[in-house]
Amino acid sequence: MCADVIVAEDDEKQAELVRRYLEREGHAVRIVGDGLAALDAVRHQEPDLLVLDVMMPRADGLDVVRVLRAEARELPVLMLTARTTEDDLLLGLDLGADDYMTKPYSPRELMARVRTLLRRARRPVGVAQDHVLRVGALVVDPERHEVTVDGEPVECTRGEFRILAALAAGPDRVFSRQRLLEELHGFDRYISDRTVDVHVMNLRKKIEPAPRRPVRLLTVFGVGYKLTDPAKACRRA
Repeated sequence: MCADVIVAEDDEKQAELVRRYLEREGHAVRIVGDGLAALDAVRHQEPDLLVLDVMMPRADGLDVVRVLRAEARELPVLMLTARTTEDDLLLGLDLGADDYMTKPYSPRELMARVRTLLRRARRPVGVAQDHVLRVGALVVDPERHEVTVDGEPVECTRGEFRILAALAAGPDRVFSRQRLLEELHGFDRYISDRTVDVHVMNLRKKIEPAPRRPVRLLTVFGVGYKLTDPAKACRRA
């Protein structure tokens, strides 16, 4: 699976290490040294993957992800960061990054993450792509990557969309955090359960009339989450 990869990393030694491993697997690699150069390269090259350091001059990695997602660019983004707090890492995911690794990292693990992101970018994620998913007034269109509630569009990050699409494909079915982690990355042992909780919290802000009292995206304590139609629940009650 050969791909065009941009590596945005201002540490020359780190950048060359990543280049060497990527090229060993047959990928074409371009290295840039700051955030603005990364944005310019993505816009002109249309790569298959962006490997993005967080701490860079001119524009940091978080700003780069924010701009790319605002431009509706769907390329996978793997963030590299020396920041180790959970809040810092989850902020990158919330902005639309697909995965992250903390420094120092294993080059072999890095390549495993790259392979996973490229596979997921080239095949449907978790649900069929040829039909719209409806759970009451909530509509998820996997083909167009669109979500609406009561006819109003809802903007979702890639991670939020994957979780919502998986839940919408099995309404009233309870999904464990581990199962939802598999929808996000496929390497669930690398990411904490907190990642799913943060995505769910953000989704509730977008699809629930009262996020603190959810009626659609429900917690099943000790098990996981499920998506339900509140109108049906009212009729059953």
